[in-house]
Amino acid sequence: QVQLAESGGGLVQIGDSLRLECAASGRTFSALAMGWFRQASGKERELVSGISRSYDITYYSDAVKGRFSISRDNGKNTVYLQMNNLKPEDTAVYYCAAKPTNIYRVFRGRSDYDYWGPGTQVTVSS
Repeated sequence: QVQLAESGGGLVQIGDSLRLECAASGRTFSALAMGWFRQASGKERELVSGISRSYDITYYSDAVKGRFSISRDNGKNTVYLQMNNLKPEDTAVYYCAAKPTNIYRVFRGRSDYDYWGPGTQVTVSS
């Protein structure tokens, strides 16, 4: 079992920055591929960014490329999502997800991930 807990969400204005954190416990963190998803009201949950279990292979959706940055600290069992130049369309609940794996790659599908955090709300006010 893996327990995930997101933090760092909040209410910000257009152009502001936020850093989301996801702390993991229960399993060797370096053996987990990690992802950040978001779900806006009335929409499907979508992958924002993902990072491999090691070697920091990363992926970004077109909507956030150039503005968001994912990173991980295996010593702190934490994955981060730095969000810059926030826009109203970034408003959503952001979820951290984990997948135990031996494969060094990013996983892009919702069904690829085995564990999910409860989510943290990000609201970008116009």
